[in-house]
Amino acid sequence: MTSLTIVGAGWAGLAAAVAATQAGWQVTLYEATPIAGGRARNLPQHFAHQALDNGQHVLIGAYRDTLALMRTVGLDPEQLLHRLPLDVRFADGQGLHLPDWPMPLNLLAGIAHAQGWQLGDKASLFQACWRWQRAAFTCHPTLSVAQLCHNTGVSPRAVQQLIEPLCLSALNTPSDQASACVFLRVLHDALLGGPGSADLLVPRVDLGALLPDACVSWLQAHGVHIHLNQRIHANALEELHLSADTPLLLACPAWEAARLTAKLAPTWAASCADLAHTAIATVYLHCTDTGYAGLPRPMVALHSGHQAPAQFVFDRGALTRQPGLLAVVVSACTATRDEVAPQVQAQIQQQLGLKQLHVVQTVVEKRATLACTPALQRPDAFIAPRLWACGDYISGPYPSTLEGAVRSGQQVVAQLRQMTDRQGLS
Repeated sequence: MTSLTIVGAGWAGLAAAVAATQAGWQVTLYEATPIAGGRARNLPQHFAHQALDNGQHVLIGAYRDTLALMRTVGLDPEQLLHRLPLDVRFADGQGLHLPDWPMPLNLLAGIAHAQGWQLGDKASLFQACWRWQRAAFTCHPTLSVAQLCHNTGVSPRAVQQLIEPLCLSALNTPSDQASACVFLRVLHDALLGGPGSADLLVPRVDLGALLPDACVSWLQAHGVHIHLNQRIHANALEELHLSADTPLLLACPAWEAARLTAKLAPTWAASCADLAHTAIATVYLHCTDTGYAGLPRPMVALHSGHQAPAQFVFDRGALTRQPGLLAVVVSACTATRDEVAPQVQAQIQQQLGLKQLHVVQTVVEKRATLACTPALQRPDAFIAPRLWACGDYISGPYPSTLEGAVRSGQQVVAQLRQMTDRQGLS
């Protein structure tokens, strides 16, 4: 029986462990922290008897591999995720909302009925989408999203109210710095991936219950040895690598992989260490206004600027049964924790008209995702003989998303299986 040791129980490591176990391999999994989930996990803090998360994650209907993995470990995505057609509307009603119709009728109707947009704004987006489709959603690798929009004539209003929020939520990188190639790839899968691909899928449960907890239970039931709260140091990794003829898979963050492989593969380690990352802040606010019954929608877009840094607010009362709790997300955050909380509090008070807001928790993931810049060179999955890596930073078509992490873990196991099969035939 083929054996595989995995270091890291984030979404990539869990996906790899499930795929290898399904292939009949003997898997051992190490995780440095007490709980699985990596940078998409629940926190020890609770509100209304429900756990808080280290960030407010959103999936889209095009995340086929993540949804399939959930079903594999016994979860029902339709029960755990609130599905709604793409909705980037602000509290004042402006913005784009797609009706629940087949593509492209929903896109055409959504653009045609976008509130607060002039005819020129709508026509510019129609024309840009047509041009992107004709180019098979590809472009020159050096283009930023802002340059792509300028080249295809997207109006400033459509950029500000649609493209910029989508770019920040998908790539966690401002449009003037974000890769147009990667943005178009996500847009392609969302718009052309079949019915429901562009739908937003917002968790109804904490992130642990969304996937990691069920993965751990499934793996343990299938005989996988899971060692939580056990950090692997560089010397121990070298011993594991030298003492076995079986593959070793690093499913930890890029900076941790760089530390572990500095001696074994210095060039590869340097490529990981050189990667730039961007932060995401999530500010949890409790609204105690008299008569407050929740937001008009589970997710509301926000007008953002220098002193108003957040892009979206989520109604956790409607989503996770935490009445009065709002999760406000600041993508590509550059402020400190002490700076961002009062800015977000004032922004919500001004834009949503809420008065009695109390900061419950502020979570800042300083290295939440890659800075998804044009022509970014990401490390390959292969590190050295019998030593591989997976994660949302590994070379691939997707940005640092949950789907990118899951795909990376599954794809590296598929590569290892092909190698094993070839060796068995030789």
